[in-house]
Amino acid sequence: MTLVVGVDVGGTNTDSVLLDTSKSSADAVLASHKAPTTSNVTLSVHASLEALLSKSAAKHTDITALAIGTTHFLNAIIEKDTSRVEKVAVLRLASHSFSRGTPPFADWPAALEKIIHGHSAIIPGGCNIDGTLIGPVDEAAVREQAGIIKSKGIRNVVVVGIGCATDEKYHQEDVVHGWLRAELGDDVNIILSHDIAGPGLLARENASILNASIMNFAQRTIRAFIGAIRRIGLQCPLYLTSNVGHLLPFSEAMRAPIKVFSSGATNSIRGAAFLAKSSISEGGSIVIDIGGTTSDVGYLLRNGYPRLAKTYTDLAGVKVNLEMPSVESIGLGGGSILHVADSGYVGVGPDSVGHDLTTKALCFGGDVATATDVAVASGADVGSVKASLPEEIVIKANTRIKKMLEDCIDRVKLSPEPCKVILVGGGSILCPKKLAGVSEVVLPEHAGVANAIGAAIAKVFGAAEKIVKGSGIQEGIEEVKAQAIQNAVSHGGYANSAVVLHEEVSGVPYTTDQTLIKVEVACVADHERMHGEMSHASIPDELVDRVLHEETKQHDIQTIDEDETKGNKSELSSYTPTVTAGGEWVLSKTDLRFLAIGCYILGCGGGGSPYAPFLHTRQLLLEGDNIRITRIEDLKDDDVMPPVASVGTPAVGIERPGGNDVLYAMQAMEKEVDAKFNHLIATEIGGANGVGTLIWASTRFYNMPVVDGDMMGRAYPNFEMVSQYIHASSINELLPVILCSGSGEKVVIPAPQPDVATASLHIRNACVDMGSAAGAAGRPISGKKMRDIGIPNTFSLAWRLGRAVAVAQQAGNVADVPRALTAAAGGDKTVKVLFQGKIRGVKSTLTTTAHSLGEVTVERLADSEMETDVDKIGEGLVEIVVPFMNENLVVKGKMEDGSEKILATIPDLIFLLDTSTGEAVGVQEYRYGLKVTVMIMAPHPLWASERALEVAGPSAFHLPYEYQTSLEYTRPISVIDEFRPKA
Repeated sequence: MTLVVGVDVGGTNTDSVLLDTSKSSADAVLASHKAPTTSNVTLSVHASLEALLSKSAAKHTDITALAIGTTHFLNAIIEKDTSRVEKVAVLRLASHSFSRGTPPFADWPAALEKIIHGHSAIIPGGCNIDGTLIGPVDEAAVREQAGIIKSKGIRNVVVVGIGCATDEKYHQEDVVHGWLRAELGDDVNIILSHDIAGPGLLARENASILNASIMNFAQRTIRAFIGAIRRIGLQCPLYLTSNVGHLLPFSEAMRAPIKVFSSGATNSIRGAAFLAKSSISEGGSIVIDIGGTTSDVGYLLRNGYPRLAKTYTDLAGVKVNLEMPSVESIGLGGGSILHVADSGYVGVGPDSVGHDLTTKALCFGGDVATATDVAVASGADVGSVKASLPEEIVIKANTRIKKMLEDCIDRVKLSPEPCKVILVGGGSILCPKKLAGVSEVVLPEHAGVANAIGAAIAKVFGAAEKIVKGSGIQEGIEEVKAQAIQNAVSHGGYANSAVVLHEEVSGVPYTTDQTLIKVEVACVADHERMHGEMSHASIPDELVDRVLHEETKQHDIQTIDEDETKGNKSELSSYTPTVTAGGEWVLSKTDLRFLAIGCYILGCGGGGSPYAPFLHTRQLLLEGDNIRITRIEDLKDDDVMPPVASVGTPAVGIERPGGNDVLYAMQAMEKEVDAKFNHLIATEIGGANGVGTLIWASTRFYNMPVVDGDMMGRAYPNFEMVSQYIHASSINELLPVILCSGSGEKVVIPAPQPDVATASLHIRNACVDMGSAAGAAGRPISGKKMRDIGIPNTFSLAWRLGRAVAVAQQAGNVADVPRALTAAAGGDKTVKVLFQGKIRGVKSTLTTTAHSLGEVTVERLADSEMETDVDKIGEGLVEIVVPFMNENLVVKGKMEDGSEKILATIPDLIFLLDTSTGEAVGVQEYRYGLKVTVMIMAPHPLWASERALEVAGPSAFHLPYEYQTSLEYTRPISVIDEFRPKA
């Protein structure tokens, strides 16, 4: 018999369970207890443990471990509790101006930044993603910053090095840690970002800052937990459960409390796997955890762990890249309040009576109609009195609950096939026995405390990864596996119990002989060793008493709307941009927001997210710089301007944002052609480069206007797919092209080159040699030529598209986005909605040239899912398929009779919008269950010419289709023309 206690502290209830882990499923549960969560979490845990142990004959000395899952630390941040959340100093290691445009806290909500931001600085250092050096760390600079931090009395410091995840040679973060410790002493927390999260500089830094801000509070709380369990008489180690379902020894949880922020949903999924192991489908199952306030729906993999989110996670409005379960949450729980409209519509939640259910719900003698009352009226045996609700309201409420759960399940499913659902949580009585798209609903015994069971069965985790060069892949896998096991042992696991959870082998983009290997393992915990470590922890009684009776929360900083400090808080529908009498459009933060949204739409799935360059340009404006745009018609014949862009693999830009690579390329091009630039051109308006071009034209750098136009009108994937080449006799008219790294390396691809393929290969090789990311400047063109061959008014078009989306979002009318975009772009002859549905499947691969290649399938919504007129567009279509190569290439429609019809091809602009936000979805964000609107827009007539179709039409992508379109191009209305002061 091996006895383990699991506790899960939820927002409504604290659940605890005594488990015999030598048994399986429901047989393992010896006792359980559920009680309302009080405002003092430590007191709730103490009381819950005493009540649980009183229900069992087990001796306290027989219990081998206690595992707790809690959202307590996250709640302190969400509540902006200044008695628990502390100031943090951030030192970022980044030489050569990398990331300078996106300083620490650049994307934080203003109110939270004001509470946590104590000091920040960017100092020399950093490594590339291949481990090579960007710049050495500067000891004098570190010690100088330590003096500033000490003078400000800050007790929490975060060190974030660019490329630290692959820094196996220089160990820069560790070196800086040693210098800081010598200067600041042992009573200051120093957090190294590589201990907290993986690649992605800003998101890893954010996670590290949140972790540091809550660290002292977490340490007090965990010490109090230890003191409390000692008072109860337990002689076992304390663990906290992580976001991904593993055990964290108390010492690690005190160093990295952020790793337990979202353990609740994971514990429920893990508990469901334990209770219903025989019911898990071969490909996995859906788990629905219905609590008192919310329902969490996640996907349970066959290995008993949740599917993890593939993208960034939002914690308290801050973007982080922690491993977190992929969970959809809705405001549906036992305490959800019913709302009956005059029209007869019945809504359920999202507001809830929470842990006051037993006093406020009708079935307990209260006066608030809740979802639990609906269940009671439908036959559930809960409460002290029979809830009295009109039958019509009960029917409508049950229908609404059913639809809420079905929609949520659909967003989590991996395929359209009927799935099996495992139901857990105290509010499971709300779930109907039959759900659309569900083959079976399983309600295991002890489902009400599945979250506590998930905590009790957690194991110790270890992971490792490495890039292997050459053919030694199998040896590399064994080496990485051994390191992962060693990492698990260092966290308290038994080496001989290791089980491989995940093994991934993938090529590294832009290379032909490098392979990335990742391995994750789980091990049984060595409780005796962990208890030995814990027994040395000194826990004063006064600390335990203080925390047990700690109720005070401080909110002494009033909530500030983020837009009041980092944007413009205004009625967007009446916003007027600033245009001078001389015809220059001076950008504001609101303009930048519109442009970022619009540029992503014009990327047609490609071009990369404009998020990082948006932050950079906004930061420039916040620091007093300005950015100007001018009309293409106002260019003089002899004006000189280069087309510019950032090129390379997205993985580099995520870890090493910014840098002056484009600036250096422009400066090198000026010397190469012996000319002085006076305007700047975006090579592509679509995606990140549309917004990114604005950076270099700002008063901080070249102080020149950007032309309202570009060379693509979108974001084609290849460098020759520009309007300049359509009019050229050979590729040499685009050359020279200069590539520069952010550290000053330069490569010139000169003319002549024999063909496009050769020139492209030279560009690619130069980019790889610079760390797979570079700034590029193309051969400058004259003002006269830009007027002749440029795609006009594309910044104006992006602005109008972005404004249409932002206005709809502010008005709470996102369903109106397709109509608003159509109007903004010129009307229904220029723009068309082809289809609205949900993504049913995605096939995608990343080529060695870092192109995303694949296709996405969007299926028609069921009649019961259609909520707007747009949902009904595309009558006769069952589904559509959109092949892509970075950019969406074709829309193929499958008709009800099984026939196939080509609805659109490039050069028509094909874009998918997320119906929940109205914003564009990039190909890297396509996922099953996402509801999208598929729209097309007419290209500039240049792209419909015979020559252009050879360069960038269907045949250029080896597609067997002829370009045909019913759309008519409408020249975008210039923002400058519309808003220029009238004489």
